[in-house]
Amino acid sequence: MKIIVTGGAGFIGSHLSSRLIKEGHQVLIIDELHPYYSVERKKRQLEMIKRAGKFTFYQKSLIHHEGEVRDLFHLFKPDKVIHLAAIPGVPNSIVVPNEYVDYDIKATINALRLAGETGAKQFIFASSSSVYGDKQNIPLKEEMANGKVVSPYAAAKYGAEAFCHAYSTIYDYQVSILRFFTVYGPWGRPDMAITKFIKQLMADQEIVVFGSRTARDYTYIDDCVSGIISAFQQKDQYAIFNIGSGSPILIEELIEQLRGFFPGMRVKHAGFRQGDVHSTWADISKAKGELGFYPSMSFTDGLSRTIEWAKAHAKEF
Repeated sequence: MKIIVTGGAGFIGSHLSSRLIKEGHQVLIIDELHPYYSVERKKRQLEMIKRAGKFTFYQKSLIHHEGEVRDLFHLFKPDKVIHLAAIPGVPNSIVVPNEYVDYDIKATINALRLAGETGAKQFIFASSSSVYGDKQNIPLKEEMANGKVVSPYAAAKYGAEAFCHAYSTIYDYQVSILRFFTVYGPWGRPDMAITKFIKQLMADQEIVVFGSRTARDYTYIDDCVSGIISAFQQKDQYAIFNIGSGSPILIEELIEQLRGFFPGMRVKHAGFRQGDVHSTWADISKAKGELGFYPSMSFTDGLSRTIEWAKAHAKEF
């Protein structure tokens, strides 16, 4: 198939694009290389994709280069559009909330319109577990998101989901909303806790833990990519799926597992951060039943592989 991946130079996008290429799909990546985190890191991730095979890449903004991006869509005529392009990060969204309206809502609208204009059959949108708000220590089912979010980032993702539904009716294409739960692994985003902790521990630095008894449903990157591809099997015109491990990990457990690799680690505890949630826990029964999505990586093995990768790539990590 012909597949456009927006944000394809990012963490999830680079792994996904590599997998799609290896499976024989024709891939067009559109990514403006936004400096939310290192542009050089994203360029290295593009080099990683090259090892998978041929693809086409354009450094374009879905907002600032709308006319040029429209031309790319019309020339390529995708079968599917996988929209990953966005600014992530809860703390940053509190500082610059309007940027999240631009990059997480307006850019999504543009991608939705162009997918419809060019006859795409399916639009897959990368949403977030943050849309559930702060519902503590319970498995989160897709119908439990009610708009009562606690950060501008989450509000932007929830709003973008509404536009996805609107455009699925306007253009009559299939829309899949995938709510990702704390994705980690090799090439993980440098602002994410696991990536940040590993980098600091490799440099013999103290790590800072915000809050106590918090928990996250950590999803290994390969399982996340499998979840995205499993959405190709969707039957309904519009559907929402959780993509997670289904097994939340307490922050204390994460620290103890890290201590096994870094016995001399030093930990500083700080207060709970505004905009964060206390726990996430994906109920993945719908994705299992309708898409055949079954995550296979245990947290212990995923963390071990991530640390092994980080040590092997210390200079670029």
